[in-house]
Amino acid sequence: MPATQQVNTLPVDASCATPRFWRDAQLPFIEARSIADGRKVCYARHSHEIFSIGAITSGCCNYLHEKTSHAISAGTVVLMNPGDVHACNPVEDQPWSYVMLYVDALWLSGIQQGFDEQGSEVFQPVAATHTQSAVLFSGLTALYAQLVDPQLEVLAKHEAAILFFSSMQQELGSSVALRKSANVRVERAADYIDEHFLSTIRLQDICEAASLSEAYLIRAFQQRYHMTPHAYLINRRIQHAQTQLREGALIADIAHQTGFADQAHFQRVFKKYLAATPGQYKT
Repeated sequence: MPATQQVNTLPVDASCATPRFWRDAQLPFIEARSIADGRKVCYARHSHEIFSIGAITSGCCNYLHEKTSHAISAGTVVLMNPGDVHACNPVEDQPWSYVMLYVDALWLSGIQQGFDEQGSEVFQPVAATHTQSAVLFSGLTALYAQLVDPQLEVLAKHEAAILFFSSMQQELGSSVALRKSANVRVERAADYIDEHFLSTIRLQDICEAASLSEAYLIRAFQQRYHMTPHAYLINRRIQHAQTQLREGALIADIAHQTGFADQAHFQRVFKKYLAATPGQYKT
């Protein structure tokens, strides 16, 4: 971060290590998360089905994105397209804090269309993985503060979201990420997992669905998705669990439905991937 850039951190209690989640049924396309003290916040490599954007509001952390690793600090904005494998973790127990927004890609594609009437109705992945743009940083932290403000009307929050993501589109320009190289049979393997993730899946089942050998499948799957088939399966189950928690399902029922040995096992894995317990996320 340039020495001249001023970072206005959010007014939070730095001793608090409990993640804070925000969502509103009237704004179903966006969800927010923040944490004031991330020294103990560790994520396994994971991905989301939605677009993610976050701001490091104090301290520094290690940012893993696909095959790259970066040391980032306050003032940095991180961006993850749907499906991008990533993780942000502390640096040698140094304090850091952040805010995150998780945004429905279809809703965001509507913003993109507003800048290109001939553009696709499908979300166009952004090329940037992180930036130190002062405009995006201040805009993102301001939007987060507006979203979690209980006294602000929903209309104002909705407008603020549109204005920020319009600003993001202008700031990033027309830079679009290159599409990941396609391997039909490997994608067939991922499709099989997506369709059967609530059932017990054997490696030979995936291989038969994709017409691939075990050794080739694992190697090619990691190259395409930056996860093994098993890690992809667990990540998919955690994504499903998030949806179920947002809809009010019982934690014990979700644990059973998603194939975990018991509720304690589900709690451990969920926290490994989301750096929060199911109860904290559901609140």
